[in-house]
Amino acid sequence: MEYQLAPSILAADFCHLGAAIEKVEQAGVKWLHIDIMDGQFVPTISMGTPVLASVRKESKLFLDVHIMAQEPDHLIEELAGAGADMITVHAEACTHLDRTLHLIQESGCKCGVAINPSTPVSVLEHVLSLADMILIMSVNPGFGGQSYISYCTEKIRRLRTMAQEQGVELDIEVDGGINKNTISEVIDAGANIIVAGSAVFKGDIEGNIRELKGMMER
Repeated sequence: MEYQLAPSILAADFCHLGAAIEKVEQAGVKWLHIDIMDGQFVPTISMGTPVLASVRKESKLFLDVHIMAQEPDHLIEELAGAGADMITVHAEACTHLDRTLHLIQESGCKCGVAINPSTPVSVLEHVLSLADMILIMSVNPGFGGQSYISYCTEKIRRLRTMAQEQGVELDIEVDGGINKNTISEVIDAGANIIVAGSAVFKGDIEGNIRELKGMMER
């Protein structure tokens, strides 16, 4: 199982986004997490296709795009065309999740499913084999800088067990409240893709990444 740190640019200084991404790359990170918010599924609006396309133009990192929007199907082709490598949609936002995952696959991107903290992993039982990755939200989505919700650790364990029982090779990503105090807990529970925003971009970016990656590799 491959472990990856995916810095979330939502926490970066957008006046100096290019420089921040360059520092992330220099520190050896391979993934970048990009949140697309519509102000309806979540309370806030973040960024859209132009930002994604600009990042793609300047970076060769694997772009992990997380759509937090109602009925995301109409965004898939546009985001794929702008350079997304992975597109993740929320189970709670998709009327026909099976269809949506096939649309992502047809776009040429890897596909992921996200679930909010209060959503049980059982909703994923019949689509697990369609997804490349499951994203466990460990805060209520929409804002950065929140604290980790502790019951999400058990959700990670249950999801890893479910994947093993189905014989599915699956990346499990965790997003929300991840820092040097919580990262070991989620990795021990079965997560292998770690999204971190403030823990990466607040202060010494390269030093923060070295510390987090060091904890992931123990």
